[in-house]
Amino acid sequence: MYRCVALLALASPQEEAARLAERAHIELGARVLLDGRDVTEEIRGPEVSEAASRVAAEQGVRAALVAKQRALIATGDWVAEGRDIGTVVAPDAELKIFLTAAPRERARRRAHELGADPEAVLAEQALRDERDRTREHSPLAPAPGSVTLDTTGLSLEQVMDRIVALLAR
Repeated sequence: MYRCVALLALASPQEEAARLAERAHIELGARVLLDGRDVTEEIRGPEVSEAASRVAAEQGVRAALVAKQRALIATGDWVAEGRDIGTVVAPDAELKIFLTAAPRERARRRAHELGADPEAVLAEQALRDERDRTREHSPLAPAPGSVTLDTTGLSLEQVMDRIVALLAR
């Protein structure tokens, strides 16, 4: 959702990001739809990633998107991911997992996904992580009662197996 608002903000820099967040119609599923348009790939670009971190620091954007996220989660059973899902959006979730990995591993994965230089991704990631950890509203931190799962060196299948095992407990 934050990436969608970032995409809107990049296209309309004169508009307040909070107002864009309030008006945005975001549908999540196998594809991400923004105001009826499939933006699944577009929101994964480096410029959108950087902008998403910036708009996520704005309290008005956070308030609008937290309301949308809570409304969505209230419609049924969801698996939700995001930097404040367990701390702000769904603090009473049945299972909260804080996924982490070594910075170089995260950068390697992201660079592979984007076809980008791993060192450049690592540098951008460090800035984004620091901004997210130190922001005033909803800083990046494990939720109370969450299980930390370090995915360094694990395949996607291994991560999924560990999450399924946590659900089965």
